[in-house]
Amino acid sequence: MTSVSGVADPSAADTSAAVPTVWRVLGAPLVPPAGTGPLDGLSVAVKDLFALEGFAVGAGNPARLAGAVPETTTAAAPAALLAAGASVAGITRTDEFAYSLAGTNAHYGTPPNPRAPGRISGGSSSGSASAVSLGQADVGLGTDTGGSIRVPAAYQGLYGIRTSHGAVSVEGLLPLAPSFDTVGWLTRDAATLAAVGEVLLPDAAGSSAGALANGAAASFTGISVPPELLALAEPGIGEAIRGFVAASELPREETDPFPVKDLPGWLAAFQTVQGFEAWQQHGTWVGAHPDSLGADVAGRFATASRITAEQAEAARDVLRSARQRIRTFVGGGLLVLPSASSAAPLLTEVAQSSALGGTTIDAVRRATMQLTCVAGIAGLPALSLPLVTPDGLPCGVSIVGPVHRDLDLLRLACRLSPR
Repeated sequence: MTSVSGVADPSAADTSAAVPTVWRVLGAPLVPPAGTGPLDGLSVAVKDLFALEGFAVGAGNPARLAGAVPETTTAAAPAALLAAGASVAGITRTDEFAYSLAGTNAHYGTPPNPRAPGRISGGSSSGSASAVSLGQADVGLGTDTGGSIRVPAAYQGLYGIRTSHGAVSVEGLLPLAPSFDTVGWLTRDAATLAAVGEVLLPDAAGSSAGALANGAAASFTGISVPPELLALAEPGIGEAIRGFVAASELPREETDPFPVKDLPGWLAAFQTVQGFEAWQQHGTWVGAHPDSLGADVAGRFATASRITAEQAEAARDVLRSARQRIRTFVGGGLLVLPSASSAAPLLTEVAQSSALGGTTIDAVRRATMQLTCVAGIAGLPALSLPLVTPDGLPCGVSIVGPVHRDLDLLRLACRLSPR
């Protein structure tokens, strides 16, 4: 059998019904369960960064896929899901090397956004998100370095989680920037999101599973909803989040203002370290294949190639201080902020922006990354819950919690979500 890209994949089922912008290869299933357990009957869409035994990793780029060899082992995260009873439905599209938040792959196109037709899917876990949104998989396994779970979750009205840095093994995962790379996943409901977490996440010491299971809010000291962070998003996003907070009845926690004036500098440092590490990981390949990347990702790698080790170390100094300040701000509570600065941009807007050198979509990316970089810098877990703007468009609220309190966040999501 062949994948929808035309590259041979062993053991693949008929892919004639696959949406080529969503799936690289689709099976029935592609990989059967390796055991039985709490995920029996669930199907998983795996982002094209995770090793699956017998399949090459393409990372969203046809030249990279053509030169890659089949993997001999399966990455730790999908292996754990298979052992718990899930099957792998197929391998999904991603922005090239996961170095984008848009989902607009120059080679394979943009996956559909069923919740907001005519708008982009969000990335870089774009195919995994669309597969779940379309109902073609129960779980979208992906990664989140700078927002690649939270943004498509917000754009497509899904549940998603970026896990604490290091909480889920990245063994067998093609990296982008190891200082920030995390495993995450998307689902259509909170219960499934939590079920995956019970398999992938260690029940860290101090986790108050019993308290949340009984519906108590005492697990966290309270929630902080800084108006200065809500103001970084479009007004309709802030309105949806304020309505969510009011309905949640979670105890509010009085905090000092969030240091929003420092965010541009923190983001610049984040992007410097991300770019430096991305070039260390992929610069040799990119240099040997100069015409193989789409213009947006090629531009980011070109910028990354010019970052010196001294600049990266100076940026790390900034991030070390920022990390401590963010963790201190969060404390034992929850920080509430938008998952993305806007609803999903229209495909026509993105096309026009590309014709003008990407100015509009770059502005959207910068605005969103000022929000998403908070959890990334601090290495904290961030839950994205689906909301709707006053105009009826999907958006997301991000709830950032203390480090390694991922399971408590997931259990809280079940408590806050409609039954």
